[in-house]
Amino acid sequence: MTTRRLAGEKSPYLQQHANNPVDWYPWGEAAFAAAKKRDVPIFLSIGYATCHWCHVMEKESFEDVEAADVLNDGFVPIKVDREERPDVDAVYMTACQMLTGAGGWPLTLFLTPDRKPFFAATYLPKRSGFGRPGLIDLGRKVSQLWKEDRGKLLEAAGGILGHLGTAFGYDADRVPGTDLFDAAYTQLESAFDAEAGGFGGAPKFPTPHRLSFLLLHGHRTGNSRALEMVDQTLSAMRLGGIWDHVGFGFHRYATDQRWFLPHFEKMCYDQALLACVYLEAGQITGRRLFLQTAEEIFDYVGRDMTAPEGGFYAAEDADSEGEEGRFYVWTRDQFRAAVADNELARRWEPILGVAVGGNFAEEATGRQTGANILSMTRPLSDWAETLGCTEGELAGEWSIVREKLLQARAGRVRPLRDEKILTDWNGLMIAALASGSRILQKPEYGHAARRAAGFVLEKMRGADGRLLHRYGGGEAGIDAMADDYAFFIGGLLALYRTSFDPAHLAAASSLQQQMVDDFWDDAQGGFFLSASGAADLPVRPKELYDGAHPSANAVALENLVALFRLTGDPRWEARAEQLAAAVSGTVRRQPTAFTRLLIGLDAMLRPGKEILVAGEPERSDTRTMLEAVNARYLPASAVVLKSGGNAARLAELAPYTRGMEPIDGRAAAYICSNRSCDRPEVDPKTVFARLHGPEPHGRHSRS
Repeated sequence: MTTRRLAGEKSPYLQQHANNPVDWYPWGEAAFAAAKKRDVPIFLSIGYATCHWCHVMEKESFEDVEAADVLNDGFVPIKVDREERPDVDAVYMTACQMLTGAGGWPLTLFLTPDRKPFFAATYLPKRSGFGRPGLIDLGRKVSQLWKEDRGKLLEAAGGILGHLGTAFGYDADRVPGTDLFDAAYTQLESAFDAEAGGFGGAPKFPTPHRLSFLLLHGHRTGNSRALEMVDQTLSAMRLGGIWDHVGFGFHRYATDQRWFLPHFEKMCYDQALLACVYLEAGQITGRRLFLQTAEEIFDYVGRDMTAPEGGFYAAEDADSEGEEGRFYVWTRDQFRAAVADNELARRWEPILGVAVGGNFAEEATGRQTGANILSMTRPLSDWAETLGCTEGELAGEWSIVREKLLQARAGRVRPLRDEKILTDWNGLMIAALASGSRILQKPEYGHAARRAAGFVLEKMRGADGRLLHRYGGGEAGIDAMADDYAFFIGGLLALYRTSFDPAHLAAASSLQQQMVDDFWDDAQGGFFLSASGAADLPVRPKELYDGAHPSANAVALENLVALFRLTGDPRWEARAEQLAAAVSGTVRRQPTAFTRLLIGLDAMLRPGKEILVAGEPERSDTRTMLEAVNARYLPASAVVLKSGGNAARLAELAPYTRGMEPIDGRAAAYICSNRSCDRPEVDPKTVFARLHGPEPHGRHSRS
């Protein structure tokens, strides 16, 4: 009989496993003590609530009495939510990749009682077969070896631990030059899928950090091919099945090469990062579709992923009613019934790829299900030409069809929504919404970003003022990690760029100092993932690579550069240079693995602009001046608004702002670069030209 230790946990993933016959422990001292007392290894299983293959392994093995008996008799089983404990996941995923050359979730490991890994895998079937070990056979074998030949396992664990000790080290060098950006571009161009967009083959991930780097590189250098690669990829993703055409938002990734067949889960961080890159691309290219996509992401997040308190939920599952994608797909009959107009439905079936026999095959079996994934087989402009109507007419018709489909889908059983609120992912969404508010001139997005930031600052901090990582069930808990600080600081800085509230800048500065105090590696530089007081891991991880989301070190570099340019405080510039030097040798060897960090390096190495607008925010001349500043994509820029109401507080945070005042009662823009400032300007057209160059004719006419 199990003790249901997971029943009181706040993580939906751990709660999902509370009634398993496996006698799970949460990660913590009680589990470690039990393993030492019983003198047995630890069986560690890491996953998350919306993970499809985690559900499969639970159904097949963790709900099975025979498999549970093997785990309970020979091990102390521990279940970890990787989203609650990314530091635990980072250490043991690295071990898995070292041992197997691959990784993923569910992540499965056997550890010594002192948490040293000696075996790692991902999904394991219940029974062995087709050359793949089964959980039952493997568990029995490991248990036998622990009893009869423990020295072999301990030797393996010692060797792995030694390699783990160096796996999170990075090579220092001088801060690289701009030639590194050219090298990264060349590597990305060679990996680009010229047929379908994106990089490599199936499965295909959006990798927004790579796209943002290419946008920056193309904008800086005038390299049109870099922008073309982004344009093609973003267009293909938006038209493909990876985009939820009915309810909006992006699914996690495509299991095929052409962005058609998604893995249906939806993650908060994907929505945030992709919204940002669509906004950037829309600014640069003027394509309405890109800006519209960002708006629709925010519509989805506001409707389905926002907590009443203002924070953002973590994810939505791929599965409902035991089937992956069931909530999202349509048989032809279901499609026609939802549209409730056979002529209209038949008109839209070829546009959306709806077929009589379906177009959706299960990922695991390849079995045709009879259902259809909706995707736009061609852009609406092409279909409008084919059908002899305008694109606007077709878009209006699609709005009617989509609303009918959305209403019909609302009657289905929804996938599980993981309602924990994570500080790091909320920071990413705050940054996206704040940028969206500024770029799209939509105040409601800024309001949503401010609510979320206020929620984190009020509800997700400890008594000592340090951030906490997770909020759920009305309680905040788990000490924050470097990702939480870096991403939330980035959100506050983006929010300052939109709101110009000095409180956001002050909070960002204070939290950045806390991050330095708790996470900085005094010996080798860079930020550890876990704080200095954390002691429940065999090694202290430090991450740099781009994964599903960027590393704390990459975002921290951007934050440090931005804080220096906003405040003029030299400690932030010095720390940015230390961070860049600490990792530059590693980045130089494989720059495409660190594209988000390259964005921070670009901001540090290339001349940026610091723009201070002096004027009253409610006055039309100030608003017009800010519109001129914000009109285009302006990377590595720092924008400050000084008014009578914030001048004193701003002078404390950024002393250089003293003396910068309106000119003859008119809003004035002070533009600085390379540590020198030009004379102030009061004409918004002149400011626009100095910052952005001439406005090309028809720039905003593209679809």
